[in-house]
Amino acid sequence: MTGGPGGGSLAGPDVSALPPATLPAAVRLEHERWMRVAIGLARRGAGRTWPNPNVGCLLLRDGQVVGRGWTRPGGRPHAEAVALAEAGERARGATAYVTLEPCAHHGQTPPCAEALVAAGIAACVIAVDDPDPRVDGRGKAILRAAGIALVDGICADEAAWTVRGFLQRIRSLRPWVTVKLATSLDGRITAADGRSQWITDLPARNHGHLLRAQHDAILVGTGTLRADDPQLTCRLPGLGGRSPVRVVMASGAGLPMDSRLLAGPGDGDAPPVWLAHGDALPSHMAAELQRRGLLLLHCAGEAPGDPRPAPQAVLQALAARGITSLLLEGGAGLATAFLQAGLADMFAWYRAGRVLGAGGLPALGALPAVDLATAADWRLQDRQALGVDVLETYVRAG
Repeated sequence: MTGGPGGGSLAGPDVSALPPATLPAAVRLEHERWMRVAIGLARRGAGRTWPNPNVGCLLLRDGQVVGRGWTRPGGRPHAEAVALAEAGERARGATAYVTLEPCAHHGQTPPCAEALVAAGIAACVIAVDDPDPRVDGRGKAILRAAGIALVDGICADEAAWTVRGFLQRIRSLRPWVTVKLATSLDGRITAADGRSQWITDLPARNHGHLLRAQHDAILVGTGTLRADDPQLTCRLPGLGGRSPVRVVMASGAGLPMDSRLLAGPGDGDAPPVWLAHGDALPSHMAAELQRRGLLLLHCAGEAPGDPRPAPQAVLQALAARGITSLLLEGGAGLATAFLQAGLADMFAWYRAGRVLGAGGLPALGALPAVDLATAADWRLQDRQALGVDVLETYVRAG
C-alpha cells in the first residue's frame, strides 16, 4: 500500500478501503498489535487532558517505532504533535497509529491531520472517529485528499473506552460519571456510631486515590463536607500533581465555611475548587467564596427557587467547562440522586470483609421501586483483590 508525500508502505496488499473485519488476518493482527501500544500511550493522559481527549499516537517506519506521543496536560500539545516532534524527518514514509481521528480544526495549534500530511506519513491507522462537529470525518478527509492510505476501526472498542468521557461530553453534553462506594459486606458506609474511617484497608484506600488521579473532577455534597472535611486530593507518591478539580454540590445556605475545601485552593499547585449551587446561595457568602478563589457555578434546581441544584444541571455546567469524567465520592444522598436521575455510568465498589449491621448508614438511599423488566442492568467489568478487600467495577448496560 503506497500513499502520502513520502511514499512508504504498509505490509500487505492495498486494504485501505476494507473494514477491519475483512482485512487479511496477518495485516489486521499487526495493526491491532501497534494500536494497543498507542492505546497504552493514551492511558497516560487520563484525567489530565480535559477539555481535550487523551489520545495516543505511534509512528512506525520499517518495523521500528520512530515516534510516540500522548496528549499532554491541559490538552496540548496533541499526541500527534508530540510523536512527530520525536520522529523528526523519520516520520516521512511512516505509518501513524492514532487512537482518535486526528483533529481538523484550527485552535491554539494547527490541525493534527494537516501536521501528519506535512510530515509525509504514508499511512494512518485510526481506532475511533471523532464525533466533535469540528472534526467528524474532516480529519480523515484531509488525510485521504493527500493520498495517505487509511485504515480505521482498529481496536475501536478498546480505544473508545480510553476516551469514553470525551465521547460522552460531545454526544450527551455531560461527563462520564463514576460512583465510588466503600462499604461493608452488608452495604454500609458508616458504623452505627457514624464513624466511617476506615471501613476498607490501606490497599483499597490507595487505589481510591489512584481513581481520583484518573478523573478530571471529583464531586461531594455538603453532608460529606461536614462529616469528613475531606481534601479530595490524590496523595499517592509521585501523583500529587494529578489531583482532580474538586467540586462541592451545595444545598442551600448551610455551607461549612470553615471546611478545608471552602477555604479555597490556596497558593501553589493545589487543584481548583468549584461550588455548584442552586438559587439560595446568599450574596455575601458568594462574594466571600469568590474572594477565596472558588469558581461558582449556578445550576438550576428541579424547580424554581430550589436550593439544591439538579444533577443534570450540575453535569451540564461541568461539561461546559470541559470536564469529561467525574468521580462521585460522597455521600449516600448524592449517589442516590444521580442514580435516580439515571446519570451514573459506572460503579467502583470497594467492599470490606466485615458486617456493620442495621445501625450503619446504607451506601444508597431509598430508590423508587421498579420491577425486574424495567430495572437498570449493571454488568460486572472487573473484579480484583486489594489486600483483604475487593474492588468490583460495574458499567451500566446499554
